[in-house]
Amino acid sequence: MSIAPLTVEAPQIPSTGMAGLAQNWRADVLSGFLVFLIALPLCLGIAMASGFPPQAGIITAIVGGLLVSRINGSFVTVMGPAAGLIVVILDSVQELGGANALAGYRYTLAAIFFAGLIQIAMGVMKAGKMSAFFPSSAVHGMLAAIGIIIMSKQIHVMLGVKPDAQTLFQTIGAIPRSFTDMNPEVAIIGFLGLAILALWTLVRNRYLKMLPAPLIVVLVGMALAQYFDLEDEHIYLFLTSAEFLPHHEFTVGPKFLVTLPANFFSGFAFPDFSRAGESLFWQQVFAIALVGSLESLLSAAAVDKLDPYKRTSDLNRDVASVGLGNAICGLIGGLPMIAEIVRSSANVNNGAKTGWANFFHGLFLLFFVALFPKLIHEIPLASLAALLVFTGYRLASPGEFKKTLAIGWDQLGVFVITIVGVLATDLLIGVAIGVVAEFLFHFWRSVDWREVIKLNRTIEETEPGVYHVEVRGAAFFGNYLSLKGDLAAIPEGKTIIFDLSETSTIDHTVKENLHHFCEDYRGKGGRAEIHGLDRLVATSKHPLAPRKRVA
Repeated sequence: MSIAPLTVEAPQIPSTGMAGLAQNWRADVLSGFLVFLIALPLCLGIAMASGFPPQAGIITAIVGGLLVSRINGSFVTVMGPAAGLIVVILDSVQELGGANALAGYRYTLAAIFFAGLIQIAMGVMKAGKMSAFFPSSAVHGMLAAIGIIIMSKQIHVMLGVKPDAQTLFQTIGAIPRSFTDMNPEVAIIGFLGLAILALWTLVRNRYLKMLPAPLIVVLVGMALAQYFDLEDEHIYLFLTSAEFLPHHEFTVGPKFLVTLPANFFSGFAFPDFSRAGESLFWQQVFAIALVGSLESLLSAAAVDKLDPYKRTSDLNRDVASVGLGNAICGLIGGLPMIAEIVRSSANVNNGAKTGWANFFHGLFLLFFVALFPKLIHEIPLASLAALLVFTGYRLASPGEFKKTLAIGWDQLGVFVITIVGVLATDLLIGVAIGVVAEFLFHFWRSVDWREVIKLNRTIEETEPGVYHVEVRGAAFFGNYLSLKGDLAAIPEGKTIIFDLSETSTIDHTVKENLHHFCEDYRGKGGRAEIHGLDRLVATSKHPLAPRKRVA
Protein backbone atom coordinates (compact mmCIF):
# COMPACT_ATOMS: atom_id res chain seq x y z
CA MET A 1 0.00 0.00 0.00
CA SER A 2 1.31 3.44 -0.82
CA ILE A 3 0.06 6.96 -0.59
CA ALA A 4 0.31 8.63 -3.95
CA PRO A 5 2.45 11.74 -4.06
CA LEU A 6 0.52 14.94 -4.19
CA THR A 7 1.69 18.51 -4.37
CA VAL A 8 -0.60 21.28 -3.20
CA GLU A 9 0.22 24.88 -3.96
CA ALA A 10 -0.69 26.94 -0.91
CA PRO A 11 -1.91 30.53 -1.32
CA GLN A 12 0.32 33.44 -0.39
CA ILE A 13 0.92 33.31 3.35
CA PRO A 14 -0.18 36.42 5.32
CA SER A 15 2.49 38.40 7.12
CA THR A 16 2.74 38.27 10.89
CA GLY A 17 3.16 41.05 13.45
CA MET A 18 2.22 44.63 12.63
CA ALA A 19 2.59 44.00 8.89
CA GLY A 20 -0.03 41.26 9.17
CA LEU A 21 -2.34 43.62 11.07
CA ALA A 22 -2.00 46.27 8.37
CA GLN A 23 -2.73 43.73 5.61
CA ASN A 24 -5.58 41.79 7.20
CA TRP A 25 -7.19 43.95 9.91
CA ARG A 26 -10.65 43.90 8.30
CA ALA A 27 -10.83 40.10 8.12
CA ASP A 28 -9.33 39.65 11.58
CA VAL A 29 -11.58 42.24 13.26
CA LEU A 30 -14.69 40.61 11.75
CA SER A 31 -13.61 37.11 12.73
CA GLY A 32 -12.59 38.30 16.20
CA PHE A 33 -16.05 39.81 16.71
CA LEU A 34 -17.86 36.65 15.59
CA VAL A 35 -15.65 34.48 17.82
CA PHE A 36 -16.34 36.85 20.73
CA LEU A 37 -20.06 36.14 20.32
CA ILE A 38 -19.35 32.41 20.65
CA ALA A 39 -16.80 32.80 23.44
CA LEU A 40 -18.88 34.93 25.83
CA PRO A 41 -21.48 32.30 26.80
CA LEU A 42 -18.96 29.44 26.69
CA CYS A 43 -16.54 31.27 29.01
CA LEU A 44 -19.32 31.91 31.52
CA GLY A 45 -20.63 28.34 31.39
CA ILE A 46 -17.23 26.68 31.62
CA ALA A 47 -16.23 28.83 34.60
CA MET A 48 -19.38 28.05 36.57
CA ALA A 49 -19.23 24.35 35.74
CA SER A 50 -15.63 24.37 37.01
CA GLY A 51 -16.64 25.75 40.40
CA PHE A 52 -15.18 29.19 39.58
CA PRO A 53 -17.00 32.55 39.49
CA PRO A 54 -18.38 33.26 35.98
CA GLN A 55 -15.98 36.16 35.36
CA ALA A 56 -13.02 33.75 35.70
CA GLY A 57 -13.66 32.35 32.22
CA ILE A 58 -13.78 35.82 30.70
CA ILE A 59 -10.54 36.80 32.46
CA THR A 60 -8.85 33.81 30.84
CA ALA A 61 -10.14 34.58 27.36
CA ILE A 62 -9.01 38.21 27.69
CA VAL A 63 -5.50 37.18 28.80
CA GLY A 64 -5.38 34.57 26.03
CA GLY A 65 -6.47 37.09 23.41
CA LEU A 66 -4.58 40.22 24.41
CA LEU A 67 -1.34 38.63 25.66
CA VAL A 68 -0.85 35.03 24.58
CA SER A 69 -1.92 35.70 20.98
CA ARG A 70 1.07 38.05 20.65
CA ILE A 71 3.70 35.51 21.76
CA ASN A 72 2.41 32.04 20.90
CA GLY A 73 3.61 29.80 18.10
CA SER A 74 0.32 29.38 16.22
CA PHE A 75 -1.55 31.48 13.70
CA VAL A 76 -5.33 31.07 13.85
CA THR A 77 -5.88 29.25 17.15
CA VAL A 78 -7.99 30.97 19.80
CA MET A 79 -6.81 30.69 23.40
CA GLY A 80 -9.30 30.44 26.22
CA PRO A 81 -11.00 28.21 28.78
CA ALA A 82 -12.18 24.82 27.51
CA ALA A 83 -14.79 22.27 28.52
CA GLY A 84 -12.09 19.60 28.58
CA LEU A 85 -10.58 21.11 31.73
CA ILE A 86 -13.85 21.43 33.66
CA VAL A 87 -13.40 18.07 35.33
CA VAL A 88 -9.80 18.75 36.41
CA ILE A 89 -10.56 22.19 37.84
CA LEU A 90 -13.78 21.19 39.60
CA ASP A 91 -11.99 18.22 41.15
CA SER A 92 -9.23 20.55 42.37
CA VAL A 93 -11.73 23.00 43.91
CA GLN A 94 -13.55 20.19 45.71
CA GLU A 95 -10.46 18.28 46.82
CA LEU A 96 -8.53 21.31 48.06
CA GLY A 97 -11.45 23.31 49.44
CA GLY A 98 -13.72 20.63 50.82
CA ALA A 99 -16.97 22.28 51.85
CA ASN A 100 -15.44 25.77 51.44
CA ALA A 101 -15.83 26.57 47.72
CA LEU A 102 -14.15 29.99 48.00
CA ALA A 103 -11.08 28.49 49.68
CA GLY A 104 -10.98 25.75 47.03
CA TYR A 105 -11.10 28.42 44.33
CA ARG A 106 -8.12 30.29 45.77
CA TYR A 107 -6.10 27.11 46.37
CA THR A 108 -6.79 26.08 42.77
CA LEU A 109 -5.59 29.47 41.52
CA ALA A 110 -2.27 28.70 43.20
CA ALA A 111 -2.24 25.28 41.50
CA ILE A 112 -2.92 26.93 38.12
CA PHE A 113 0.00 29.31 38.70
CA PHE A 114 2.44 26.44 39.31
CA ALA A 115 0.95 24.43 36.43
CA GLY A 116 1.70 27.41 34.20
CA LEU A 117 5.33 27.43 35.34
CA ILE A 118 5.59 23.71 34.56
CA GLN A 119 4.18 24.33 31.08
CA ILE A 120 6.73 27.08 30.48
CA ALA A 121 9.48 24.60 31.42
CA MET A 122 7.91 21.98 29.13
CA GLY A 123 7.99 24.39 26.22
CA VAL A 124 11.62 25.32 26.89
CA MET A 125 12.52 21.61 27.03
CA LYS A 126 10.71 21.07 23.71
CA ALA A 127 8.00 18.82 25.11
CA GLY A 128 5.60 19.86 22.35
CA LYS A 129 5.92 16.45 20.73
CA MET A 130 4.77 14.59 23.86
CA SER A 131 1.22 14.20 22.51
CA ALA A 132 2.56 11.50 20.18
CA PHE A 133 3.42 9.32 23.19
CA PHE A 134 -0.20 8.87 24.26
CA PRO A 135 -2.18 6.29 22.28
CA SER A 136 -4.97 7.91 20.29
CA SER A 137 -7.69 5.67 21.70
CA ALA A 138 -6.66 6.49 25.28
CA VAL A 139 -6.76 10.23 24.53
CA HIS A 140 -10.19 9.95 22.89
CA GLY A 141 -11.34 7.81 25.82
CA MET A 142 -10.23 10.55 28.21
CA LEU A 143 -12.20 13.15 26.22
CA ALA A 144 -15.28 10.91 26.10
CA ALA A 145 -15.10 10.42 29.88
CA ILE A 146 -14.86 14.19 30.31
CA GLY A 147 -17.97 14.51 28.13
CA ILE A 148 -19.88 12.00 30.28
CA ILE A 149 -18.89 13.81 33.48
CA ILE A 150 -19.89 17.21 32.06
CA MET A 151 -23.29 15.91 30.94
CA SER A 152 -23.97 14.15 34.24
CA LYS A 153 -23.35 17.35 36.22
CA GLN A 154 -24.90 19.94 33.91
CA ILE A 155 -28.16 18.09 33.23
CA HIS A 156 -29.19 18.90 36.81
CA VAL A 157 -28.44 22.61 36.29
CA MET A 158 -30.38 22.56 33.02
CA LEU A 159 -33.39 21.13 34.88
CA GLY A 160 -33.14 23.63 37.74
CA VAL A 161 -32.44 20.95 40.36
CA LYS A 162 -29.62 20.55 42.87
CA PRO A 163 -29.09 16.81 43.41
CA ASP A 164 -28.29 15.29 46.78
CA ALA A 165 -25.07 13.64 45.60
CA GLN A 166 -21.45 13.66 46.73
CA THR A 167 -19.79 11.34 44.19
CA LEU A 168 -19.83 11.15 40.41
CA PHE A 169 -21.80 7.91 40.32
CA GLN A 170 -24.33 9.35 42.78
CA THR A 171 -24.64 12.38 40.47
CA ILE A 172 -25.30 10.09 37.50
CA GLY A 173 -27.76 8.02 39.53
CA ALA A 174 -29.67 11.15 40.55
CA ILE A 175 -30.52 12.10 36.94
CA PRO A 176 -33.90 10.26 36.84
CA ARG A 177 -34.94 11.94 40.10
CA SER A 178 -33.97 15.36 38.70
CA PHE A 179 -36.23 14.77 35.69
CA THR A 180 -39.05 13.98 38.10
CA ASP A 181 -38.35 17.06 40.25
CA MET A 182 -37.43 19.47 37.44
CA ASN A 183 -38.34 23.15 37.75
CA PRO A 184 -40.56 23.51 34.63
CA GLU A 185 -39.75 27.11 33.68
CA VAL A 186 -36.01 26.56 34.10
CA ALA A 187 -36.21 23.24 32.23
CA ILE A 188 -38.09 24.89 29.33
CA ILE A 189 -35.17 27.31 28.92
CA GLY A 190 -32.67 24.45 29.04
CA PHE A 191 -34.49 22.09 26.68
CA LEU A 192 -35.19 24.85 24.17
CA GLY A 193 -31.49 25.76 24.20
CA LEU A 194 -30.56 22.13 23.61
CA ALA A 195 -33.05 21.90 20.72
CA ILE A 196 -31.60 25.04 19.10
CA LEU A 197 -28.07 23.62 19.28
CA ALA A 198 -29.17 20.31 17.76
CA LEU A 199 -31.25 21.88 14.98
CA TRP A 200 -28.58 24.46 14.15
CA THR A 201 -26.28 21.65 13.00
CA LEU A 202 -28.81 21.00 10.20
CA VAL A 203 -28.86 24.60 8.92
CA ARG A 204 -27.18 24.93 5.52
CA ASN A 205 -27.84 28.61 4.70
CA ARG A 206 -24.44 30.31 4.93
CA TYR A 207 -25.91 33.60 6.13
CA LEU A 208 -27.81 31.92 8.96
CA LYS A 209 -24.71 29.90 9.82
CA MET A 210 -22.89 33.18 10.47
CA LEU A 211 -25.07 33.53 13.57
CA PRO A 212 -23.36 31.44 16.28
CA ALA A 213 -25.71 28.88 17.83
CA PRO A 214 -24.47 29.64 21.39
CA LEU A 215 -25.44 33.29 20.91
CA ILE A 216 -28.95 32.33 19.79
CA VAL A 217 -29.32 30.00 22.78
CA VAL A 218 -28.34 32.81 25.15
CA LEU A 219 -30.60 35.43 23.50
CA VAL A 220 -33.61 33.09 23.53
CA GLY A 221 -32.82 32.16 27.14
CA MET A 222 -32.62 35.83 28.15
CA ALA A 223 -35.99 36.50 26.51
CA LEU A 224 -37.59 33.57 28.35
CA ALA A 225 -35.95 34.66 31.62
CA GLN A 226 -37.64 38.05 31.20
CA TYR A 227 -40.95 36.38 30.39
CA PHE A 228 -40.73 34.09 33.43
CA ASP A 229 -39.47 37.04 35.55
CA LEU A 230 -36.47 35.16 36.93
CA GLU A 231 -35.06 38.44 38.21
CA ASP A 232 -37.63 38.49 41.04
CA GLU A 233 -37.97 35.52 43.38
CA HIS A 234 -41.52 34.17 43.36
CA ILE A 235 -43.60 31.01 43.55
CA TYR A 236 -45.63 29.78 40.60
CA LEU A 237 -48.01 26.88 39.95
CA PHE A 238 -47.60 24.47 37.05
CA LEU A 239 -50.24 22.06 35.64
CA THR A 240 -52.18 21.86 38.88
CA SER A 241 -54.61 19.34 37.41
CA ALA A 242 -51.89 16.92 36.22
CA GLU A 243 -51.87 13.99 38.63
CA PHE A 244 -48.66 12.49 37.22
CA LEU A 245 -46.56 15.37 38.64
CA PRO A 246 -45.27 14.84 42.21
CA HIS A 247 -45.82 18.53 43.00
CA HIS A 248 -47.11 21.65 41.27
CA GLU A 249 -45.56 24.53 43.23
CA PHE A 250 -42.13 25.81 42.19
CA THR A 251 -39.84 28.72 43.04
CA VAL A 252 -37.73 30.76 40.63
CA GLY A 253 -35.53 33.79 41.20
CA PRO A 254 -32.12 35.40 40.62
CA LYS A 255 -30.29 32.25 41.75
CA PHE A 256 -31.11 30.82 38.31
CA LEU A 257 -29.28 33.72 36.59
CA VAL A 258 -25.57 34.43 36.16
CA THR A 259 -24.09 36.43 39.04
CA LEU A 260 -21.39 38.93 38.08
CA PRO A 261 -19.89 41.90 39.98
CA ALA A 262 -21.30 45.29 38.93
CA ASN A 263 -17.68 46.33 38.32
CA PHE A 264 -15.92 43.56 36.40
CA PHE A 265 -12.47 44.60 37.62
CA SER A 266 -13.54 44.11 41.24
CA GLY A 267 -13.97 40.42 40.42
CA PHE A 268 -10.24 39.70 40.36
CA ALA A 269 -9.19 37.14 42.99
CA PHE A 270 -5.78 36.13 44.26
CA PRO A 271 -4.28 32.70 44.97
CA ASP A 272 -3.72 31.11 48.35
CA PHE A 273 -0.36 29.30 48.43
CA SER A 274 -0.73 27.95 51.98
CA ARG A 275 -1.24 24.34 50.83
CA ALA A 276 1.74 24.29 48.46
CA GLY A 277 3.62 21.95 50.79
CA GLU A 278 1.03 19.16 50.50
CA SER A 279 1.15 16.24 48.06
CA LEU A 280 -2.57 16.64 47.27
CA PHE A 281 -1.89 20.17 46.06
CA TRP A 282 0.85 19.00 43.69
CA GLN A 283 -1.34 16.21 42.41
CA GLN A 284 -3.75 18.91 41.20
CA VAL A 285 -0.88 20.96 39.76
CA PHE A 286 0.39 18.10 37.62
CA ALA A 287 -3.12 17.12 36.54
CA ILE A 288 -3.80 20.67 35.31
CA ALA A 289 -0.40 20.90 33.57
CA LEU A 290 -0.57 17.48 31.88
CA VAL A 291 -4.21 17.44 30.78
CA GLY A 292 -4.10 21.10 29.74
CA SER A 293 -0.90 20.66 27.72
CA LEU A 294 -2.13 17.49 26.04
CA GLU A 295 -5.47 19.03 25.05
CA SER A 296 -3.81 22.22 23.85
CA LEU A 297 -1.29 20.35 21.69
CA LEU A 298 -3.98 18.17 20.14
CA SER A 299 -6.18 21.19 19.43
CA ALA A 300 -3.35 23.25 17.94
CA ALA A 301 -2.35 20.37 15.65
CA ALA A 302 -5.99 19.93 14.57
CA VAL A 303 -6.38 23.65 13.80
CA ASP A 304 -3.22 23.57 11.65
CA LYS A 305 -5.04 21.12 9.39
CA LEU A 306 -7.91 23.62 8.99
CA ASP A 307 -5.60 26.53 8.12
CA PRO A 308 -6.01 27.27 4.38
CA TYR A 309 -2.41 28.54 4.31
CA LYS A 310 -1.02 25.21 5.61
CA ARG A 311 1.03 26.93 8.31
CA THR A 312 2.50 24.75 11.05
CA SER A 313 2.41 25.86 14.67
CA ASP A 314 5.52 25.86 16.83
CA LEU A 315 4.06 23.56 19.48
CA ASN A 316 6.92 24.08 21.93
CA ARG A 317 6.43 27.83 21.83
CA ASP A 318 2.68 27.29 22.11
CA VAL A 319 3.02 25.25 25.31
CA ALA A 320 5.34 27.84 26.84
CA SER A 321 3.08 30.78 25.93
CA VAL A 322 0.00 28.98 27.28
CA GLY A 323 2.00 28.34 30.45
CA LEU A 324 2.76 32.04 30.81
CA GLY A 325 -0.91 32.86 30.27
CA ASN A 326 -1.93 30.29 32.88
CA ALA A 327 0.56 31.62 35.43
CA ILE A 328 -0.94 35.10 34.98
CA CYS A 329 -4.51 33.77 35.16
CA GLY A 330 -3.66 31.95 38.38
CA LEU A 331 -2.51 35.23 39.91
CA ILE A 332 -5.63 37.25 39.01
CA GLY A 333 -8.50 34.76 39.32
CA GLY A 334 -8.80 33.11 35.91
CA LEU A 335 -9.22 29.55 34.67
CA PRO A 336 -6.38 27.79 32.83
CA MET A 337 -6.42 28.19 29.05
CA ILE A 338 -5.69 25.96 26.09
CA ALA A 339 -5.80 26.27 22.31
CA GLU A 340 -9.58 25.82 22.09
CA ILE A 341 -10.82 23.82 19.09
CA VAL A 342 -14.45 25.07 18.80
CA ARG A 343 -13.57 28.77 18.79
CA SER A 344 -10.48 28.14 16.64
CA SER A 345 -12.54 26.28 14.02
CA ALA A 346 -15.03 29.15 13.96
CA ASN A 347 -12.11 31.57 13.64
CA VAL A 348 -10.86 29.79 10.50
CA ASN A 349 -14.37 29.48 9.04
CA ASN A 350 -14.98 33.19 9.61
CA GLY A 351 -11.93 34.09 7.50
CA ALA A 352 -9.27 34.88 10.11
CA LYS A 353 -5.83 35.42 8.60
CA THR A 354 -3.50 35.93 11.56
CA GLY A 355 -3.26 35.80 15.34
CA TRP A 356 -4.72 39.30 15.48
CA ALA A 357 -8.20 37.73 15.23
CA ASN A 358 -7.53 36.09 18.61
CA PHE A 359 -6.39 39.47 19.92
CA PHE A 360 -9.56 41.23 18.77
CA HIS A 361 -11.78 38.51 20.27
CA GLY A 362 -10.14 39.25 23.64
CA LEU A 363 -10.49 42.99 23.10
CA PHE A 364 -14.23 42.71 22.35
CA LEU A 365 -14.69 40.61 25.50
CA LEU A 366 -12.90 43.24 27.58
CA PHE A 367 -15.03 46.07 26.20
CA PHE A 368 -18.27 44.14 26.69
CA VAL A 369 -17.74 43.12 30.32
CA ALA A 370 -16.41 46.58 31.19
CA LEU A 371 -19.39 48.40 29.63
CA PHE A 372 -22.33 45.98 29.90
CA PRO A 373 -21.94 43.73 32.97
CA LYS A 374 -25.69 43.99 33.75
CA LEU A 375 -26.55 42.25 30.47
CA ILE A 376 -24.53 39.22 31.54
CA HIS A 377 -26.57 38.98 34.76
CA GLU A 378 -29.70 38.43 32.62
CA ILE A 379 -28.33 35.17 31.14
CA PRO A 380 -30.05 32.10 32.67
CA LEU A 381 -27.85 29.32 34.00
CA ALA A 382 -30.01 26.77 32.18
CA SER A 383 -28.93 28.21 28.81
CA LEU A 384 -25.26 27.86 29.73
CA ALA A 385 -25.90 24.34 31.04
CA ALA A 386 -27.52 23.42 27.71
CA LEU A 387 -24.36 24.56 25.90
CA LEU A 388 -22.24 22.32 28.12
CA VAL A 389 -24.57 19.30 27.90
CA PHE A 390 -24.37 19.58 24.10
CA THR A 391 -20.58 19.91 24.27
CA GLY A 392 -20.36 16.87 26.54
CA TYR A 393 -22.54 14.86 24.17
CA ARG A 394 -20.28 15.68 21.24
CA LEU A 395 -17.28 14.41 23.21
CA ALA A 396 -19.00 11.14 24.18
CA SER A 397 -21.52 10.57 21.38
CA PRO A 398 -22.28 7.06 20.07
CA GLY A 399 -20.46 8.14 16.91
CA GLU A 400 -17.18 8.27 18.85
CA PHE A 401 -17.65 4.64 19.91
CA LYS A 402 -18.55 3.66 16.35
CA LYS A 403 -15.49 5.41 14.87
CA THR A 404 -13.20 3.72 17.37
CA LEU A 405 -14.73 0.29 16.72
CA ALA A 406 -14.16 0.78 12.98
CA ILE A 407 -10.41 0.93 13.68
CA GLY A 408 -10.46 -2.36 15.59
CA TRP A 409 -11.79 -4.16 18.65
CA ASP A 410 -8.52 -3.62 20.50
CA GLN A 411 -8.81 0.16 20.04
CA LEU A 412 -12.40 0.08 21.29
CA GLY A 413 -11.13 -1.89 24.28
CA VAL A 414 -8.53 0.77 25.15
CA PHE A 415 -11.15 3.49 24.56
CA VAL A 416 -13.70 1.91 26.93
CA ILE A 417 -11.09 0.93 29.54
CA THR A 418 -9.87 4.54 29.64
CA ILE A 419 -13.43 5.85 30.04
CA VAL A 420 -14.15 3.46 32.91
CA GLY A 421 -10.76 4.23 34.48
CA VAL A 422 -11.38 7.99 34.41
CA LEU A 423 -14.93 7.67 35.76
CA ALA A 424 -13.85 5.30 38.54
CA THR A 425 -10.70 7.20 39.59
CA ASP A 426 -9.57 10.49 38.07
CA LEU A 427 -8.16 11.80 34.80
CA LEU A 428 -4.48 11.06 35.40
CA ILE A 429 -5.01 7.55 36.74
CA GLY A 430 -7.64 6.83 34.07
CA VAL A 431 -5.33 7.83 31.22
CA ALA A 432 -2.50 5.81 32.81
CA ILE A 433 -4.83 2.78 32.88
CA GLY A 434 -5.56 3.32 29.18
CA VAL A 435 -1.86 3.54 28.34
CA VAL A 436 -1.15 0.33 30.28
CA ALA A 437 -4.02 -1.39 28.45
CA GLU A 438 -2.50 -0.38 25.11
CA PHE A 439 0.89 -1.76 26.20
CA LEU A 440 -0.75 -5.06 27.17
CA PHE A 441 -2.41 -5.34 23.78
CA HIS A 442 1.01 -4.90 22.15
CA PHE A 443 2.63 -7.52 24.36
CA TRP A 444 -0.27 -9.80 23.46
CA ARG A 445 0.79 -9.25 19.84
CA SER A 446 4.25 -10.52 20.85
CA VAL A 447 6.02 -7.15 20.84
CA ASP A 448 9.51 -7.59 22.31
CA TRP A 449 9.78 -5.59 25.54
CA ARG A 450 13.12 -4.20 24.29
CA GLU A 451 11.21 -2.43 21.49
CA VAL A 452 8.97 -0.58 23.92
CA ILE A 453 11.15 2.54 24.02
CA LYS A 454 13.53 2.28 21.07
CA LEU A 455 12.34 2.17 17.47
CA ASN A 456 14.65 0.39 15.04
CA ARG A 457 14.91 2.75 12.06
CA THR A 458 17.36 4.27 9.59
CA ILE A 459 17.05 7.50 7.62
CA GLU A 460 19.28 7.94 4.60
CA GLU A 461 19.42 10.47 1.76
CA THR A 462 19.76 7.92 -1.06
CA GLU A 463 20.01 10.62 -3.73
CA PRO A 464 19.85 14.41 -3.64
CA GLY A 465 16.51 15.45 -2.16
CA VAL A 466 15.25 11.89 -1.62
CA TYR A 467 15.10 10.50 1.92
CA HIS A 468 14.56 6.79 2.55
CA VAL A 469 13.08 6.02 5.99
CA GLU A 470 13.22 2.33 6.86
CA VAL A 471 11.44 1.07 9.98
CA ARG A 472 12.03 -2.43 11.34
CA GLY A 473 10.43 -4.41 14.15
CA ALA A 474 7.53 -3.01 16.17
CA ALA A 475 6.35 0.56 15.59
CA PHE A 476 3.91 1.78 18.20
CA PHE A 477 3.09 4.79 20.35
CA GLY A 478 5.70 3.97 22.98
CA ASN A 479 8.65 4.32 20.59
CA TYR A 480 7.32 6.71 17.94
CA LEU A 481 8.70 9.88 19.56
CA SER A 482 12.24 9.15 18.38
CA LEU A 483 11.09 8.83 14.76
CA LYS A 484 9.01 11.99 15.04
CA GLY A 485 12.09 13.94 16.09
CA ASP A 486 14.08 12.56 13.14
CA LEU A 487 11.34 13.47 10.65
CA ALA A 488 11.22 17.04 11.95
CA ALA A 489 14.87 17.44 10.90
CA ILE A 490 14.17 16.63 7.22
CA PRO A 491 13.98 19.85 5.15
CA GLU A 492 10.71 20.85 3.49
CA GLY A 493 10.10 20.34 -0.23
CA LYS A 494 11.96 17.02 -0.54
CA THR A 495 10.81 13.46 -1.24
CA ILE A 496 10.36 11.05 1.68
CA ILE A 497 9.82 7.32 1.15
CA PHE A 498 8.74 5.30 4.19
CA ASP A 499 9.65 1.62 3.91
CA LEU A 500 7.60 -0.38 6.42
CA SER A 501 8.11 -3.78 4.79
CA GLU A 502 10.34 -4.99 7.65
CA THR A 503 8.03 -3.98 10.49
CA SER A 504 6.52 -6.78 12.56
CA THR A 505 3.61 -4.66 13.81
CA ILE A 506 2.45 -1.06 13.49
CA ASP A 507 -0.23 0.40 15.73
CA HIS A 508 -3.03 2.86 15.05
CA THR A 509 -1.26 5.79 16.72
CA VAL A 510 1.81 5.45 14.49
CA LYS A 511 -0.36 4.93 11.39
CA GLU A 512 -2.32 8.07 12.24
CA ASN A 513 0.81 10.14 12.91
CA LEU A 514 2.50 9.03 9.68
CA HIS A 515 -0.68 9.72 7.72
CA HIS A 516 -0.90 13.27 9.10
CA PHE A 517 2.82 13.82 8.59
CA CYS A 518 2.52 12.86 4.91
CA GLU A 519 -0.49 15.12 4.44
CA ASP A 520 1.27 18.07 6.04
CA TYR A 521 4.52 17.46 4.16
CA ARG A 522 2.71 17.37 0.81
CA GLY A 523 0.80 20.50 1.74
CA LYS A 524 4.13 22.33 1.97
CA GLY A 525 5.21 21.28 -1.50
CA GLY A 526 7.04 18.03 -0.69
CA ARG A 527 6.33 14.42 -1.63
CA ALA A 528 5.73 11.54 0.76
CA GLU A 529 5.01 7.87 0.11
CA ILE A 530 4.44 4.88 2.39
CA HIS A 531 5.55 1.48 1.07
CA GLY A 532 5.42 -2.03 2.49
CA LEU A 533 2.09 -2.05 4.31
CA ASP A 534 0.78 -4.70 1.91
CA ARG A 535 3.04 -7.21 3.69
CA LEU A 536 1.13 -6.74 6.95
CA VAL A 537 -2.42 -7.80 7.81
CA ALA A 538 -4.81 -5.12 9.10
CA THR A 539 -7.06 -5.78 12.09
CA SER A 540 -9.99 -4.11 10.30
CA LYS A 541 -10.92 -2.44 7.01
CA HIS A 542 -10.18 1.01 8.42
CA PRO A 543 -7.26 2.64 6.51
CA LEU A 544 -5.53 3.52 9.80
CA ALA A 545 -6.15 0.17 11.52
CA PRO A 546 -3.21 -1.53 13.29
CA ARG A 547 -1.29 -4.05 11.18
CA LYS A 548 0.69 -7.16 12.06
CA ARG A 549 2.93 -9.52 10.14
CA VAL A 550 1.51 -13.02 9.89
CA ALA A 551 3.98 -15.85 9.37
